Amino acid sequence: MTQDFSIRFLGAAGTVTGSCYLITAGTRHVLLECGLYQGSRDEEARNAVPLPIAVDAIDAVVLSHAHIDHSGRLPWLVRQGYQGPIHTQHASRALCGVMLPDSGYLQEQDAEWQNRKRERKGLPPVTPLYTRADAERMLPQFDGIDYGEAREIVPNLTLTLHDAGHILGSAIVELRYRRGGRETTVVFSGDLGWRGTPVMNDPALVEHADLVLLESTYGERAHRSFAATLLEFGDVFREAAQTGGNILIPAFAVGRTQDLLFLMAEHYDEWDLGRWQIFLDSPMAIQATEIYGRYQHLYETRMFSKNRIKPALPNLRMSRSSAESMEINNISSGAIIIAGSGMCNGGRIQHHLKRNVWRPGTHIVFIGYQATGTLGRRLVDGAAHIRLWGEAMQVRARIHTIGGLSAHADQPALLDWYGGFRNRPPVCLVHGEANARATLAAELEQRFGITPRLPAVNDTIAL
Repeated sequence: MTQDFSIRFLGAAGTVTGSCYLITAGTRHVLLECGLYQGSRDEEARNAVPLPIAVDAIDAVVLSHAHIDHSGRLPWLVRQGYQGPIHTQHASRALCGVMLPDSGYLQEQDAEWQNRKRERKGLPPVTPLYTRADAERMLPQFDGIDYGEAREIVPNLTLTLHDAGHILGSAIVELRYRRGGRETTVVFSGDLGWRGTPVMNDPALVEHADLVLLESTYGERAHRSFAATLLEFGDVFREAAQTGGNILIPAFAVGRTQDLLFLMAEHYDEWDLGRWQIFLDSPMAIQATEIYGRYQHLYETRMFSKNRIKPALPNLRMSRSSAESMEINNISSGAIIIAGSGMCNGGRIQHHLKRNVWRPGTHIVFIGYQATGTLGRRLVDGAAHIRLWGEAMQVRARIHTIGGLSAHADQPALLDWYGGFRNRPPVCLVHGEANARATLAAELEQRFGITPRLPAVNDTIAL
């Protein structure tokens, strides 16, 4: 291996959010991911910590996919002065055009809310991490790349993206560094999907690497089978019909929402969904669904026509405006409300929780990972009370977690994906909490005879 090729772990090393890694290739520096930390206030405070490298020393950025825990600090990076390219799959570029301005708006809202409290206490105001305008200004810096296209992004370093099957445009990142007649390859899994999901393709297999950065979000568990997941959804809808309340589904706008809409259309009669009013209460999810339609050549599904859902849910209403969202609050029974954010830390779902979480007939269905410190995690862990906008309220709703719809590979799928490498390369486990990483490391050692490394923030590996 070469002696001037290294990787430094700047985020998602022992946590699930904040994905960020610094690649040094000779005299050049490439940032792989620049994601937001999400969760508690302490976690989110890490977003404003400067990088351990001058921004003007970064030559390029590579982004695996559009989810905010991977892309969410890019507007902040540009606000700090980064002017270079951001290489990603074409569909990820399109999704970032929706998600990052929305994230900037949420940053502004959060700062405004904090400042009202700080003003009453005589404290100086805080500024948002970045604004919607910052995010919109950075969009021309995105450089779209096709799957399978090899592109030299700095001298001697070639980038190739492979389909990760996680969300639209998600990519496994392959970086090949050539110097002095030798070649070293690092493969970053990004977030891997799992085989047989409703919309996305199966993750691509890569045969060779000299180092693998492998996500470990669900490294300690196997998902429920897809057949069992479908049965559980049916049970929830039937039980909720008997109790007479509303169903709240906090959903990530990209990926999980599109899977859910597909399944609801496919099982419309079986789940007796005609009796419900169904609301997609998320402008971003609506826009993302339209983008899925434009990039349907990247996956195989019966769900989408060119620009709209197919087959359509006849009782689905798209709530784009705030006024349309507020109208839903007048419905105390018979509504299925799909709204963001997926971890309940912001967005319209909080308004629906305020109206429904204390009602004993309400059902709240979690279909995605809930990070430590989030409101969603507290609900999943059985919180008896929550606070929203300073108001305490009792949790009387029935809480359901349906893990089989996860967009992340589970432990068996992660092991199978690594098994596609013929040369059994060394592994660094990233993007996972402590127990998930340790459990997956033990399984990799037992099955493949390798001892994975569990890097901490600021650890550096020289290749």
